[in-house]
Amino acid sequence: MGGNGGSDGIRCDVDGNVWSAAGWVGDGYDGVHIFSPEGQRIGMILLPEICANVCFGGEKRNRLFMAASQSIYALYVETQGAHVT
Repeated sequence: MGGNGGSDGIRCDVDGNVWSAAGWVGDGYDGVHIFSPEGQRIGMILLPEICANVCFGGEKRNRLFMAASQSIYALYVETQGAHVT
C-alpha cells in the first residue's frame, strides 16, 4: 500500500496491541489498523469512510466503537480494551 495517511485516535487492548483510527489515503486503508506491541500490523477493519477515533466500550470492554466521517460504527471484538485506572 502506498501513500501517506494519518492516524488520529488510538487505544490499547489488554494484550498491548494498539488500535489506530486511520484514513486520508483512500480505499483499502480507511478504517482501523491493529498493531502488535512490536509495531507489526496484525489486522485491519476497513470502513467505507475515514475513521477519526476509536474506543472500547460495552459491559466487557469488548465492543469497538469507531467514529468516522459521517457515521458511528460498532463491532464486537475478540479482546478487551485496556482498563485505565
